Amino acid sequence: MCSAYLASNLTNVAPTSTPHFEDPKGITLKKSIKLFSIVAAAALVGGVAVAPASNAAKPKVCLALDTGGVDDKSFNASAWAGAQATKNIADVSYVVADPANPDYAAEVKSLVDKKCNLIIGVGFMIAGEIGKAAVANPKIKFAQVDDPGLVDGKAVANLKGLTFASDQTAFLAGYLAAGYSKTKKVATYGGIAIPTVTIFMAGFENGVNHYNKVKGTNVKVLGWSNATKTGTFVESFTDAVKAVQISKNLEQQGADVIYPIAGGLTFATAGNSVTSKKSVVLGVDSDMFLSASAAQKDIFLNSTMKAVGASVKDVISSVAANKFSNAPYVGTLKNGGGGFAGYHNMASKVPAVLQNEIRQLTKDVISGAVKVS
Repeated sequence: MCSAYLASNLTNVAPTSTPHFEDPKGITLKKSIKLFSIVAAAALVGGVAVAPASNAAKPKVCLALDTGGVDDKSFNASAWAGAQATKNIADVSYVVADPANPDYAAEVKSLVDKKCNLIIGVGFMIAGEIGKAAVANPKIKFAQVDDPGLVDGKAVANLKGLTFASDQTAFLAGYLAAGYSKTKKVATYGGIAIPTVTIFMAGFENGVNHYNKVKGTNVKVLGWSNATKTGTFVESFTDAVKAVQISKNLEQQGADVIYPIAGGLTFATAGNSVTSKKSVVLGVDSDMFLSASAAQKDIFLNSTMKAVGASVKDVISSVAANKFSNAPYVGTLKNGGGGFAGYHNMASKVPAVLQNEIRQLTKDVISGAVKVS
């Protein structure tokens, strides 16, 4: 489970192994970045063992990141940390989509033109272009985070899907939120209304409903409805002003636990919670407590982990070892692809009974005794 995540700091990555280039659309490769301890933690879980580099040429591995940027302390950062963990066996670099005008086709083409041996798309929004490029360039290996790796419903020999049963961890988050809430109103909101976001929101509501069924309570969910499949969205992963306004609106409706499915925008909600003192926050994708400000650390109830870094590390290692397979990866509670990060500063405020129930619920989801959807 998430306790298996090993913390490590990757800061000021040496730029010498990361060249700079710019494509015609203005997508640039940054020379150096600062990573956070959390993303390194997410990167170093399990996967194919990384052996010392041999005399063989290292494969050139290139990541196509989404608009949140490499230092979003969440999804993109976790993927990049997973890649950085393989520096001794692969030459790794990345490009980032322009948040003001994302041109995913140009982003992927820039990596094909650089003759990368493995191209990894990070995020659902870029999956279509990764699929097209995989079909058009059969000699290049591709992997896609948050997509099953199918093109027109069919598997492609050189394309591997990296997906996650995110509704499982979100189910646990819903149960925890319902059990912790004093107002009996909890909330979620999303960045963009795409399946890899709404799967969390649906799982969250199912977890709240399970709590209500077990306890005979009536905790309500704001920001999402499984009945109508509609909810509240920022419509981006970068608009912090709108994320804060949404958080305030949810608090005004009575929510005292908020679960943003919006990457780094979670920290905008956390900042509002510190000021308002009306809510606590659940992190997503990585242990956001580790990247939170000192004040925010006291309002992160927990975080649902998504082993993006581990899956990226695994596929890079397989290419370096000439063992690439297009067999899809699905991260679950059972295989360590998802789980809770930990209560940290909130541990003393979460009743021991509720913590024990979460532990048992995790086992029941893994065994199939409890269905998350």
